[in-house]
Amino acid sequence: MQHPAEHSPLGKSSQYIAEYSPELLFPISRTTKWAELGLDGANLPYQGVDYWNCYELSWLLPSGKPVVAIAEFAIPADSPNIIESKSFKLYLNSLNQTMYASWDEVQATLASDLSAVAGKPVTVRLRSLAEVAEEGVATLPGQCIDDLEISVSQYDHPQPELLRCDAGRVEEACLHSHLLKSNCPVTGQPDWGSLVVHYQGAALDPASLLAYLVSFRQHADFHEQCVERIFLDLQRLLNPQSLTVYARYVRRGGLDINPYRSTAAITSENGRLARQ
Repeated sequence: MQHPAEHSPLGKSSQYIAEYSPELLFPISRTTKWAELGLDGANLPYQGVDYWNCYELSWLLPSGKPVVAIAEFAIPADSPNIIESKSFKLYLNSLNQTMYASWDEVQATLASDLSAVAGKPVTVRLRSLAEVAEEGVATLPGQCIDDLEISVSQYDHPQPELLRCDAGRVEEACLHSHLLKSNCPVTGQPDWGSLVVHYQGAALDPASLLAYLVSFRQHADFHEQCVERIFLDLQRLLNPQSLTVYARYVRRGGLDINPYRSTAAITSENGRLARQ
């Protein structure tokens, strides 16, 4: 079955429009992918947010002088739609030759347009380059599992059967890896990411988690659905009291996408990693 994203600008030649054009935004329903994962949008087993960071945002002051900024967009994980990434980029570029009287006007315009397409309120935060530079580069919490010895031979699809745990031992642990990779389901281009798993439940074998994450290497799916699949596979295995899974993906086209999924409401940090 043809994925709705096939009808989007992704992977096609596009004219870059430099004046405000909100009609460029292309929504993709989450329903199809939720159904593939056995999820009902009205009763999701997680809460969360998708953080998008834009590093190529610019507009004009009334004097004609350009402004550059970095934008953070927080899209609710239960919004009816995701926003196709190339259409998002084309839309942001359409501000380049558009005049705005203030940063607040830009922020309000972005929030209104993106909320209309996502189907739920999208929070927008604009920051100067100096503010972002002052924050510096973040590091991931917990134990890095990337140096563990594993043997891997299958990369075409996720293999939850690789996951192992000690059901007789309950622990709270935080693990992370920088070896997550999947492919765009439309263009086939690689998506590189770092993943964090924080849980309280049956003791997870870290090496088995690493092997499982590597099995995504040739898997074709969007960032959000990869994280949701990992969350669900771990939830089934660990029967956790609490579980948080999030990924920090490397930017493409000036945008990075960072999905967060958790069994409880969390205060998410949106700190930029070295590869972002």
